[in-house]
Amino acid sequence: MGKADFLSPKAISNRIKSKGLQKLRWYCQMCQKQCRDENGFKCHCMSESHQRQLLLASENPTKFMDYFSDEFKSDFLELLRRRFGTKRVHNNIVYNEYISHREHVHMNSTQWETLTDFTKWLGREGLCKVDETPKGWYIQYVDRDPETIRRQEEQARKKKQELDDEERSAKFIQEQVRRGKDGKEAETQPVYTELKRESEEEKVAFNLSAPVASSSRSSLALGASALKAPASSSSVKRKETPSGSDSRGEKKKKSALEEIMEVLMKKKQSSAVRTDYWLQPNIIVKIVTKKLGEKYHKKKAVVMEVRDKYAAVVKMIDAGDKLKLDQNHLETVIPAPGKRVLILNGPYRDTEALLEGIDEKNFSATLTLDSGPQKGDSVDIAYEDFSKLA
Repeated sequence: MGKADFLSPKAISNRIKSKGLQKLRWYCQMCQKQCRDENGFKCHCMSESHQRQLLLASENPTKFMDYFSDEFKSDFLELLRRRFGTKRVHNNIVYNEYISHREHVHMNSTQWETLTDFTKWLGREGLCKVDETPKGWYIQYVDRDPETIRRQEEQARKKKQELDDEERSAKFIQEQVRRGKDGKEAETQPVYTELKRESEEEKVAFNLSAPVASSSRSSLALGASALKAPASSSSVKRKETPSGSDSRGEKKKKSALEEIMEVLMKKKQSSAVRTDYWLQPNIIVKIVTKKLGEKYHKKKAVVMEVRDKYAAVVKMIDAGDKLKLDQNHLETVIPAPGKRVLILNGPYRDTEALLEGIDEKNFSATLTLDSGPQKGDSVDIAYEDFSKLA
């Protein structure tokens, strides 16, 4: 009897039966052929092509098993990397998705008898992180891509640099404290002398109402020999103190406590520069909420007025409609290089700048400041911290 026509009921029925996965026991891995029933598999095993494949496999069975094992491992890991990334997932979920492809390599033709053996082998080889739980085995892909490793090293280097900066700041504070303590110890202690009278006829008079720094009237009237030379030299120094205090005050260095307070104040100011609101008038924004319908979704508008820091009245560029929206329903607009932008957050807040270039990997852009005391400097600003000027 001839072969059934392509559009005949029998041919259509055969095609419907051949769709999807079939029974594993009727699959020949050597010939990569799936039979629909036991009779078809028996006929295939008796065919000449199958016998030739068996002869080839009998010459070097290890070679064919290694080939199928390598194919199974490569396809399984590629699906795990592309579908789940570095997330922790149950091994059975990955395997069920893998075998849903009709042309997959079956596990009974590999060196592993069960999925558990294959999972343990992945853990021993370091290809995945595996752990056993009461619910079964979980696997996590280990990404060894050079680009990923380079990015991780860059992040570790940045973190180390931040720690080094903190350690350097702590050492600086400790040095200032030590210098302050050394300066206090180095100060000369006042010299006290005993008050003696060489003659009993001499009188000692104390004038408590006169000012200490007065040059015309002495606060302490003593005889010529009442005090020794160190006392007289110290009184001269005290008289000269008011006249030269202004000049020495200007040249006086800051104390260790003042320097520490200044460092802490600068840190506090730098941490307080960033705020949770960023809206500014005369900037172009994009509407990201879908609650207003497709008419306004992903459309650009100009901020006309800012209300209560977190809300703004915007005017649509295309339709001219005016809307009042929260800042959570808006996002910044990044123009083409060479356009003017306004920095909305960070230490350069409210500063106009010129967009020089865009760094897509770090989600930032290089800006040249166009106003302020640091005009002309180039800085890297994140996407969400600047927007196009209207």
